[in-house]
Amino acid sequence: MPTIYWTEHGEEQHARWRSERGSPAPKKVVLADDTTTADTAYRLACEGTALLWRGDFHNGRQLLQALGRRADQVPARKRKKAAQEVPIVDAFHQHRLAQSQRARMLGMLLIPFNADYSVPLRRAPDVQAACTDAWGPAAPTEVASVASLRELLGVTSAHEWRRVGVEIPSLGDAPNNRIHPHYGVFSPVRGEYIHLVATAHLPKPPTGQSTLLAFDIGTGSGVLAAVLAKRGVAAVIATDQDPRALDCARENLKQLGVEAQVTVAQIDLFPEGRASLIVCNPPWLPARASSPVERAVYDEGGKMLAGFLKGLTAHLAPKGEGWLILSNLAEHLGLRSRDELLAAIEANGLKVISRIDAKPLHPKAADAGDALHQARSREVTSLWRLAAA
Repeated sequence: MPTIYWTEHGEEQHARWRSERGSPAPKKVVLADDTTTADTAYRLACEGTALLWRGDFHNGRQLLQALGRRADQVPARKRKKAAQEVPIVDAFHQHRLAQSQRARMLGMLLIPFNADYSVPLRRAPDVQAACTDAWGPAAPTEVASVASLRELLGVTSAHEWRRVGVEIPSLGDAPNNRIHPHYGVFSPVRGEYIHLVATAHLPKPPTGQSTLLAFDIGTGSGVLAAVLAKRGVAAVIATDQDPRALDCARENLKQLGVEAQVTVAQIDLFPEGRASLIVCNPPWLPARASSPVERAVYDEGGKMLAGFLKGLTAHLAPKGEGWLILSNLAEHLGLRSRDELLAAIEANGLKVISRIDAKPLHPKAADAGDALHQARSREVTSLWRLAAA
């Protein structure tokens, strides 16, 4: 159990250290309160000194916002101009480095928790339910802990997403068409890839069979498995390795009324057997994830994509199809070329039947001030229909 240490009232104190990003406990910790100025906090945080907050909770939130403003003080037009002066792949890596440095600095403002996840600060909100969702029920042996305020705000935001849910038009009419993402599980807020799976022509069952079996590889929240079930696919096996994702998928499939059609299994990629339809929406960018939730977007070395292509032919039923849902953002960022993708498809004994494209509608695609706007503005999400060559 990682432990964080600090000195308070002349005595050494310690608590359990919590970090979803896997960051080590800060080695230097000082106390901060309502008298701490934003300039002082920013200087200390940039130097690697953590600030354990002892003041009013809402004042702590305001201090975090002030730190963020100082980190973002370079005008957007200058960031964009700097990005345009280097190759796009270098601009991407610079952007990721800047994001990482910003997150590390903002993560230096810390919040204490009692053993029951309550926060012993003036005007602190009730975060026990949100922390229980993220960290599990507090055990009888639980002790006081410390986490960054930024992480706590992520926990409470995720709790609200889980409570309200995300409306998915492809799952039917409101209000019975919502996916409720859990903490640490990617939220299906980008609807274009879901729409592609909801509208692509389904393959026919193998000769002699009346029902269709499908695999959903890397199910996450279970949204694609639910879409397939709503489309009438009789049986779906949804796989994932992340316990949070498995719990999330099971809960969503149950509340959508399709749990009888979908089996959720903790498996790396493919279950045993063959299916007429195998769907996979792997992380789109072959780069290192900096936190668990980023693993839905970043996959260092493109390992999941490579694993899916390598194992697909062995698990396809005769005349079956593999649906690979993939954005071409990696191509525009210089992280992977179209030729490399096509070569990987061919090298694994596969052929492309067709490709269905959709233009993303998320806000960043239209944000001219975004450092990666050059690439995002040209992004297309595609459903590649693959079959054994």
